[in-house]
Amino acid sequence: MSVIRRRWHFTGNVQGVGFRYFAQCAAQKLGLTGWVANNWDGSVTMEAQGERAALDELVPMIERSNRWARIEGMTTETLPPEEHEYSFSTRG
Repeated sequence: MSVIRRRWHFTGNVQGVGFRYFAQCAAQKLGLTGWVANNWDGSVTMEAQGERAALDELVPMIERSNRWARIEGMTTETLPPEEHEYSFSTRG
C-alpha cells in the first residue's frame, strides 16, 4: 500500500456552495485523510492523502455530487505524506 499526498487549489464558484462539505463527504467515502479550507480570496485549498486511485477519483466525485460548485481553475501538487493523520476535516 503506497500512500501519497496531494494539495489542490481551486478557483471559481467554490465558496458558499457547500464545496467543503461535499469534499469531506467524498474524501471520507474514498477512505482519504486530510483537510479542506476556504481562503480569503474566494478560492479553496484541499490536501488529501491515501491511495493514488482514490486521490484520482476525489475531484471528479466532488464535481459529480455538488451541482452548485463550478471549478474554473485548479492546480495540484504532490506533497510528502503526513504521519498520524487519521481523518478528513473541514477548516475555516
